[in-house]
Amino acid sequence: MACRFLTAALRAGISFRLHRAPVCLLVIVGLIAADASAAGDQAVADPLDSPMWNEMQQRLLGGHPVVFDERVRVIAPVSAEDSLNVPVKIDASAIDHVQRIVVFADLNPITRILEFEPMQARPVISLNFKVQQATPLRAAVLDGNQVWRVGGVLLDASGGGCTQPSVGSAESDWADQLGEVSARLWRRDEGQRLRLRIMHPMDTGLAASIPEFYIERVEISNPAGEPLALIHLYEPVAENPTLSIDLPGQIAALGVRLFARDNNGNRVSARVLP
Repeated sequence: MACRFLTAALRAGISFRLHRAPVCLLVIVGLIAADASAAGDQAVADPLDSPMWNEMQQRLLGGHPVVFDERVRVIAPVSAEDSLNVPVKIDASAIDHVQRIVVFADLNPITRILEFEPMQARPVISLNFKVQQATPLRAAVLDGNQVWRVGGVLLDASGGGCTQPSVGSAESDWADQLGEVSARLWRRDEGQRLRLRIMHPMDTGLAASIPEFYIERVEISNPAGEPLALIHLYEPVAENPTLSIDLPGQIAALGVRLFARDNNGNRVSARVLP
């Protein structure tokens, strides 16, 4: 408003007397500042046109500026063939100084899927998750300037993944396999890839008479105990979580240690050799 007023005044040839100019200029500058502040408070427009975006931005990304950035790659199928087990890869390797990656689905009943703090790993992670219905699927990347950079895709799905009981918990011996770890390190051009699987039902708590029961934290460290990466899991991560991350070759040369904990206090530890 202030900018339009000033432009119109100049075009109309309106001049201010010298002794009044400082006051007028202060008023104009004040109005411009107020307009800029109001614009900064507005939610960022969503290219995926989700009715939940404003809430997602405030609840998950509040306190930092948000921009949509095509360099944050969310790689997933156009349509989920299995709503209990949807593969997705997040690649933020084009962003400098990544501090955290948050993966979420706007229209899932439990929106947050995973948080990844790369630390010494590359800002790239693969996983499988459960989806309840067609939804925007996003990754928000917090960079070194404390800016959230967001990428996403539209995922079509027949749905129901979050409200179904786990398959494994129907087996009589599922508790005997709880916490078993399968993992492997192998060399790649970028260093060492770690792929791990932990046997766990990952129940969301949304199926009738089955409480939430899920792994909530996975820590990756070197043999000396120095942290390499930290992963926070949430209920929508698929049963028997399978995760892949990339580590620098020299760091993983002697293998890594894995520590995990679920929301009931059960703990898992394993050592993975190259």
